[in-house]
Amino acid sequence: MAAQDRTAGGSPRDHVVAIDQGTTSTRVIVFDREARPVASAQREHRQIFERPGWVGHDAGEIWRTTRALLAEALGTARLGADRIAGVGITNQRETAVVWDAATGEPVADAIVWQDTRTQGIVDALAAETDPATGEPFGTERLRGATGLPLASYFSAGKVRWILDEVPGARARAERGELRFGTIDSWLVYHLTGGASPGAPGIHVTDVTNASRTQLCDLATLDWSDEALEAFGIPRSMLPRIVPSSGAVGEVRGIPGLEGVPIAGILGDQQAATFGQAAFAPGDAKHTYGTGGFLIVNTGERPVFSRNGLLTTVAYRVGDEAPVYALEGSVAVAGSLHHWLRDNLGLIRDSTEIEGLASSVPDTGGAFIVPAFSGLFAPRWQPDARGVIVGLTRFVTRAHLVRAASEACAYQTVEVIDAAAADTGIALGELRVDGGGSASDMMMQFQADLLGIDVVRPENLETTALGAAFAAGLATGVWADRAELAGLVREGRRWTPRMAVADRERRLRLWNRAVERSLDWVDDDVRAL
Repeated sequence: MAAQDRTAGGSPRDHVVAIDQGTTSTRVIVFDREARPVASAQREHRQIFERPGWVGHDAGEIWRTTRALLAEALGTARLGADRIAGVGITNQRETAVVWDAATGEPVADAIVWQDTRTQGIVDALAAETDPATGEPFGTERLRGATGLPLASYFSAGKVRWILDEVPGARARAERGELRFGTIDSWLVYHLTGGASPGAPGIHVTDVTNASRTQLCDLATLDWSDEALEAFGIPRSMLPRIVPSSGAVGEVRGIPGLEGVPIAGILGDQQAATFGQAAFAPGDAKHTYGTGGFLIVNTGERPVFSRNGLLTTVAYRVGDEAPVYALEGSVAVAGSLHHWLRDNLGLIRDSTEIEGLASSVPDTGGAFIVPAFSGLFAPRWQPDARGVIVGLTRFVTRAHLVRAASEACAYQTVEVIDAAAADTGIALGELRVDGGGSASDMMMQFQADLLGIDVVRPENLETTALGAAFAAGLATGVWADRAELAGLVREGRRWTPRMAVADRERRLRLWNRAVERSLDWVDDDVRAL
């Protein structure tokens, strides 16, 4: 469909709908051909914490919320299917949903990417003996095929846990009665008909989400027999793997979108990469969301990290060669501020963060290491625990709010240093996005710690924009990636101001605080 194609009524299909399903909320944004949002709707969903280390979502609630937000956004935009060229989806990655193929009902709450209940499964797989060497496989067991170390972060262990722990689930899976998908799969399934008799929804996932399951072979971009066997997951559960940009099916049963193609699917961090037009090898972006995520484009070949980063698929456009990336994943970024709000009551809402953090010149010597789910890249220490160090009577809630913001910046330095060590490329600037990048204080501190410019785009919703770009590229709204790059507009730039000696001292103190988080867990703590 060309960008100027018109419907029988004379209206061009010149808008794209982006569904951005995140860890804490879902938003729907309608973009026009200039990549500007014309309408949006957003709503939070429940976080389910049944036990320490467990994080769940109600997948049914996520679908119902998405459906309601689509109606709200389209109503605000006053657009119907005659003006919508395509739908793009971006989603929280690694979160696992298992549902009944006949009824479309989940067999359990979705297990969220932050959840650590599967650590025992991961440890057991790492401890198994390699018959070729007689030695334990270790956490690198599947990295050669999947690009990922064994960790509770990824989807495969979550599916294994559901099959093992939900009564009857494994037998049903082996009979072909259950389906697994990440949130993109769940939404596409329902958007294309769900459990409709005779015409069930489509069961697909894109290459970026597949590459985060720990079940996908990076070389073939198909499911890995080795990984499926290791985790004990029947292949019949898995979706078909499709490109990130390309039509996969049409929307059914959604007023205002009937017959519109779903033409873009990307995991949230890859979508932000696409939305930042980081299309050339060496281009990088960092997203400050619930977690913090650095992605560095490595081109058409996977680069395997020696410094704690993940090898992943950045995107694939149609039948073109896939583009790969190195990723540094930080478990807790913006969710640290949520913890200050929801668990400690130090702030009422996010609008207070910038004012409080900027009201003090520093943290008063306090550091927060938010290892609530252990430490992710580049350390991969599942036993680490969150700590606050350096407290005195001088420290106020403003100091702690600032320390939370600074923790995001310190963790970002760690993954950027690891990427530079792996690629041999030192970044000249860092492109940033996500809700946390709205903090001018934090972005200046980030530039100071890195010693390079930090650049924020005019449109902070790069995750949703990336999904829109992928869908619009496939449906002719935009001609090529060069046109997309021209639509990404710089909003603000920060240059470093901190003295080198000050920067180095702060980084030394941060590393001392991290060491405290690593030293905390012992047998006494495990027995609590």
